[in-house]
Amino acid sequence: MDFSSKYLEKAVLEISGLPGIGRKTALRLALHLLRCDENEVEALAGSLLDLKQRVKRCASCGNLSDRELCEICENPAREQSLVCVVEDIRDVMAIENTGQYKGVYQVLGALISPMDGIGPGGLNLQSLLDKVEEAKVQEVIFALSGTMEGETTGFYIYKKLKDKGLKLSSIARGIAVGDQLEYADELTLARSIQHRLPYEQSLQQNRS
Repeated sequence: MDFSSKYLEKAVLEISGLPGIGRKTALRLALHLLRCDENEVEALAGSLLDLKQRVKRCASCGNLSDRELCEICENPAREQSLVCVVEDIRDVMAIENTGQYKGVYQVLGALISPMDGIGPGGLNLQSLLDKVEEAKVQEVIFALSGTMEGETTGFYIYKKLKDKGLKLSSIARGIAVGDQLEYADELTLARSIQHRLPYEQSLQQNRS
């Protein structure tokens, strides 16, 4: 792809580095920005800088937040003793959109994947373990994807918690094995949470 401007070429290069955006789409976006009012471009650039510089991880659950604690953890109406374990922020958003879950979350930030060099140490898990030791948690719901990585991660955490006197459950598999939570429709996901199973029972189902 030949460019008549080095600045246009640099913009296309940077935009095409974003996930799911090829060079043709990047060129179309760059040309669109070139046609925009300068104030609009500055507003976009400013929002991206704010995103990078101001958004942080919640100290309690690992969710994205503008403050030390996210709005969910700070909400006194949420059941702090009920914790839903998810992979990332997209899963939190998917479950919140159902309007059926009233507990809090533990956002792992990753799944155990030896192929990708991610082991148990790569999980954001310590804050959950601390809360369990402080007897602040009564039930942990595993809401991880049904992929091999999700099952491996769930089983690892289960072994960490199984002797702690907690209720351990898993979302019902109305969500097909291998599916990601973020792509499940809200009704299916809501029912999967409402009709959750004891984790040991979900293990037996996965092995059958």
